[in-house]
Amino acid sequence: MRLLIVEDEKRLARSLAQGLVAEGFAVDLAHDGATGLARALENDYDLILLDIMLPGMNGYRVCSALRSAGDDTPILMLTAKDGEYDHAEGLDTGADDYLTKPFSYVVLLAHVRALLRRHTRGASPLIELGDLSIDPAAKRVQRAGVQVELTTKEFAVLEHLATNAGQVVSKTQILEHVWDSGFDGDPNIVEVYVSALRRKLDAPFGRRSITTVRGAGYRLASNGGAAQPGRPPRGST
Repeated sequence: MRLLIVEDEKRLARSLAQGLVAEGFAVDLAHDGATGLARALENDYDLILLDIMLPGMNGYRVCSALRSAGDDTPILMLTAKDGEYDHAEGLDTGADDYLTKPFSYVVLLAHVRALLRRHTRGASPLIELGDLSIDPAAKRVQRAGVQVELTTKEFAVLEHLATNAGQVVSKTQILEHVWDSGFDGDPNIVEVYVSALRRKLDAPFGRRSITTVRGAGYRLASNGGAAQPGRPPRGST
């Protein structure tokens, strides 16, 4: 998942970004309101962490502009202002949640996860595709009841494919969603992670769930993938 942090305290912004990246998120940064608004309108984010006291254009105005443009990305407002009217104004301009500084990283992460659950999964946090089960909140994957260990980035690629199961997802879309805007490496890195997912999720279980659509991208089967002839699933006799 890809997040945007709009925060003028650069040290705080970098610290939050480092923690969220370690949790498997791709994170972009902006340090003023106008830049934050432009990035939010140009890119597809799963959640925006938005400070109120920003140079040039404050967080209230950024939030209001996004909602006026029809952008319903969840917004978590971060602020040192803790008055009840400040809290109410943030929510009234379209924010989904409000967190007062100073806050602990653990509490911030809990708010982020709660907003993402409400926005993307409704009541159920699980993505179930046949015998493939993906739990975004716990970062846990099971195939046929067997837990599959994935790295943070492998999970992020899988989650994006699973969210769009049955649809073709381009390499560019994966890069934009799983890696941040500062990534300037080889775009073929996506192939490396898709190969790793096939090796861990498909080969041991006799499945073929991630197909390559030549010239277009990748598709994760909405039924969890067909069994491969002559390759019995793990645990079968």
